[in-house]
Amino acid sequence: MAYDERLAEEVRERLAAEDFDVVEKKMFGGLGFMVEGNLAVAASRRGGLLVRTDPDDAEEVESRPGVEPMESTGRRMPGWYFVAPEALASEDDLEAWVDRALAFVATLPPK
Repeated sequence: MAYDERLAEEVRERLAAEDFDVVEKKMFGGLGFMVEGNLAVAASRRGGLLVRTDPDDAEEVESRPGVEPMESTGRRMPGWYFVAPEALASEDDLEAWVDRALAFVATLPPK
């Protein structure tokens, strides 16, 4: 399955409203949005959103419906979550996830 183009456009519009250097990259069947050189969010090939968050917020983030931790080669990726399409039902939901990712990425040094 390819990523949700409508979702990617909504993320693109949300990021355009910010004062960041944003680069889009196709990766892993999805579309990643690099903010100041750091991957912040991606429209996932699974139809939802891959979101980067502060690893210290894991308990709170994981308690939300439709959210699951990301794993790669059987290892958990701290601070990375898949947010299912049903958890992005409203513009406010999407905005909250994108804002959360931007807040964390803003703490990282640019690449």
